[in-house]
Amino acid sequence: MGLVLQNILMNIPLVLCLLAGVALLVAEVFVPGFGLPGISGLGLIVIGLIMAWRMFNPVVSLAITLFTAVLAVISITVSLKSAASGKISRSPLFLRDTEYSGGIMDERELEGKTGQTVTVLNPVGFAEIDGKRVNVISEGEYLEKGVRVKVILEEGNRIVVTKL
Repeated sequence: MGLVLQNILMNIPLVLCLLAGVALLVAEVFVPGFGLPGISGLGLIVIGLIMAWRMFNPVVSLAITLFTAVLAVISITVSLKSAASGKISRSPLFLRDTEYSGGIMDERELEGKTGQTVTVLNPVGFAEIDGKRVNVISEGEYLEKGVRVKVILEEGNRIVVTKL
């Protein structure tokens, strides 16, 4: 029993590095630009994989590497699809304190209006539309700061823009 507990305790840092790394990569999807979460996530994944390759035989290490890659791809894909459909953007966890965070307003008040991105949209970020700084999502594409955009869909907290 003592040996099993020792093996479990030895692997906790490895598992935490890999899971935290994947979680930070998912968080990077919702942060404008490539910044601290993405770099930290990649670093933690690399550290975890180095630990795996040093601790286990090549077959187990390869399995851990493939599992981590598949987990990262699935997690990021599900997050992007959820963001695009508006499920995550309506979550209270992602409401941000801005001049307009999607509170009470007439339906489609901004639909059809144009503006300019204030941050990078990756695909989520901020744009100034009709004099208001709003949290927007692109149609899945990466848009640089300062790009002219048009609101094509507005439903609740979800404001979808496209590049002009």
